[in-house]
Amino acid sequence: MVRLFSHYFPSNILLQVALDASLLFAAIPLGAVIENQGNRAVLEAALLPAVVFALFMTLLISALGLYRHDQPRSFGGAARRILVAFGLGLPILYGIFEYLPCAGACQKPLFVSNGILALAGILLLRAAYLNSVDSGIFSRRILVLGASAEAAAVEQALTAPGIPGLTLVGFYPIDTSEISVSRQRLLPNDRPITEAVNLWRVDEVIVAVRERRGGVLPLNQLLNCKLEGVSVIDLSTFFERIHGEVRIESLRASWLIYGEGFRQGPVRLFVKRSSDLAAALILLAVSLPVILLAAIAIRLESRGPILYLQERVGRAGKVFKVMKFRSMFTDAEADGKPRWAQSNDSRVTRVGRFIRRTRIDELPQILNVLKGDMSLVGPRPERPFFVAQLSQQIPFYGARHSVKPGITGWAQVRYKYGATVDDAVHKLQFDLYYIKNHTLFLDVVILFKTISVVLSGEGAH
Repeated sequence: MVRLFSHYFPSNILLQVALDASLLFAAIPLGAVIENQGNRAVLEAALLPAVVFALFMTLLISALGLYRHDQPRSFGGAARRILVAFGLGLPILYGIFEYLPCAGACQKPLFVSNGILALAGILLLRAAYLNSVDSGIFSRRILVLGASAEAAAVEQALTAPGIPGLTLVGFYPIDTSEISVSRQRLLPNDRPITEAVNLWRVDEVIVAVRERRGGVLPLNQLLNCKLEGVSVIDLSTFFERIHGEVRIESLRASWLIYGEGFRQGPVRLFVKRSSDLAAALILLAVSLPVILLAAIAIRLESRGPILYLQERVGRAGKVFKVMKFRSMFTDAEADGKPRWAQSNDSRVTRVGRFIRRTRIDELPQILNVLKGDMSLVGPRPERPFFVAQLSQQIPFYGARHSVKPGITGWAQVRYKYGATVDDAVHKLQFDLYYIKNHTLFLDVVILFKTISVVLSGEGAH
């Protein structure tokens, strides 16, 4: 994992992006050089189109989910998305290139051949990447210190789909009275950890031990491992890096207080607010035709107001009214009892089902952003009834109100639609990661992931 601007990226994903962008960039000048027999003026004129081509196509490939942690693991699934990206991108780019100073480097026949060359190269790179994942060529070898329930949670995380590049060597038990992992994966603990690390060629040790006081942990041995170049991390850091979440069961108040992150300040708030205003105004201008069409469709289908106002809890516990397009019948909660939305909810209208699936129902919240009640990116605001209920049942739930709620958020792009207390726990873990690490860069990452989620229709109810 590589940490950029307080956010963890899988090194294999960054390698994918770098290789794809480099190949896409090289396709335009390479074709221009071949066609014009190395003419330097044509090569120099091709550099700007090459940058535009590489940037636009990389962003489009990303929007289609090919750089996500759960990207397709089969070549067929990846190839279909790549073909869609090029099918959409090449016509748009050709139109853009009409207005760029290409000096003959972007002629139509040449542009088409370069596009085909780039497509073939991206497909070959994707096939090579998937082969490397299957063969484990670049895999890091992980040893887990402990064999209790915490260690079992690490095993489940490491063996989950979408976590390539990590190989679980086994578990080095500290306390044999509680074994919650597969006994076939237990390593003998009759030798020092340093010897076990060298014997099994371990790259990283994950400390999954609940009780650390009273000399339980062999600190000197772990220190020697670290001095020899082997990474040693705790449970909280592991889940933060691998899943982009702060796990409640491994969380301590002291870690929140003394650890990195969770920073608030006037400069950060000013940058956040400025970017929210600029992005909200642009989004409002771009989406205005969609907003008008949605309003007309809602009015034609069923009686009742077009907009739906509902109380939500914002920053510092302040209650405000969130604005959404009405997607349910007007008597959806006729008994006055708040309910979570469910899959295939019978209260949802036909138009409502469509605007929920495409997230169009969230567009009026742009006005909440302009008013200052919400941010473009942040934890989703919850209703006061559920906040009171969840605050009693879930530790640290109130921490999510330390920042403004958002139209989209880290939990929204990483987890399914929540409709239970257990779902609320999982979403809080992602929200805590965002609150701990939130930067303008992470906001941009979330916005691109949101585009991918909307295009794929995931998580809509």
